[in-house]
Amino acid sequence: MEVREAVLAGAVRTPIGKRGGALAGWHPSDLLAHALRALVERTGIDPGLVDDVVGGCVSQLGEQSTNVARNSWVAAGLPWHVPATTVDRQCGSSQQALHFVAQGVMAGSYDLAVACGVESMTRVPMASNARGGTGPFSPAFLEATDGQLKTQFEVSQILAERWKITREDMDAYAVESHRRAAAATDGGHFAAEIVPVPRRDETGAEIGELVEHDEGIRRGTSLETLAALPSAASWDPDLAPDITAGNASQVSDGAAAVLVADRSTAERLGLPVRARVVHLTVAAEDPVVVLSAPNPATRRLLARSGMAIEDFDAIECNEAFAAIPLMWAREFLPDMDRLNPRGGAIALGHPLGASGVRLTTTLLHHLEATGGRYGFQTMCEGGGQANALVIERLG
Repeated sequence: MEVREAVLAGAVRTPIGKRGGALAGWHPSDLLAHALRALVERTGIDPGLVDDVVGGCVSQLGEQSTNVARNSWVAAGLPWHVPATTVDRQCGSSQQALHFVAQGVMAGSYDLAVACGVESMTRVPMASNARGGTGPFSPAFLEATDGQLKTQFEVSQILAERWKITREDMDAYAVESHRRAAAATDGGHFAAEIVPVPRRDETGAEIGELVEHDEGIRRGTSLETLAALPSAASWDPDLAPDITAGNASQVSDGAAAVLVADRSTAERLGLPVRARVVHLTVAAEDPVVVLSAPNPATRRLLARSGMAIEDFDAIECNEAFAAIPLMWAREFLPDMDRLNPRGGAIALGHPLGASGVRLTTTLLHHLEATGGRYGFQTMCEGGGQANALVIERLG
């Protein structure tokens, strides 16, 4: 039986905008369409050869409803005969899209496919799709979880205490995230992965400005500044006294896309063979303490692959909250210079459905810029789940 390799032939992302900021004038379908067009243009692929498009989006309501991945492909002016679907694994939605696409290539179902994601948290607020009826958590679900529902702020506090992570640890981590993101921006390291986006007003009309950089980076932020911030759980600060807007990810708008190909197909078409998917897995744990699963997902991947943390030249563990990568680091003891080396969601932002592919895009470009070989990626996801992925740079 033929062994098929899934390779990354292209990866792009938009700059990430703050809620109500630079990208607020973009309909999410049009924002993802902008990234998809750029992916096609930068790779030179005939878009009619794409077998499928799988996109991630969390709040699939209103402007992000009715299969936003398909709507975005059509909005991009790309061939109508190419199908598309939208998946939801919460914050890991587009990483899961990438897993599905890579698995399809490895299985022989696809020769070429696109994994992508989008979230406009300005236009479709987080959790807006949880409204209606009695809500998403049924009596049987609540019975199974002893009636426990916790906010992510509270969960982050629980994990910080479980792993003996202090407020000072989290604030210091956040300061470093902003410093690294600012340095990567100033050094031009994000330029290769970012597709500039024309700014639009509230009517959707372009106003002559180009958004080229991530909007959420706080230059010069300090431990003193972050220490003064109150709990993000404003309604009951005792629930999460150490979790603040300063050591949590930002509410954001953004989109990202990657082209995945069978290696022989990529070579035949003259596409760049930039990296290959080496290992991937998904795991789940506690549906109440919903952010803990990056650790068991990593354990599973290491056990199945035979790899070790030391093998990874760069690691992306999504900064949903500073407690998450710090929790992960407490167990796996990485070289901290390799963990989120260009900053993360605390500084750059976390447009939920786009973040998985954004991480992959940044990881790939970082490996290429530094000559690293292996990159690892994981992220916490609502419901107590996590994906984990290893890529190997080839180009």
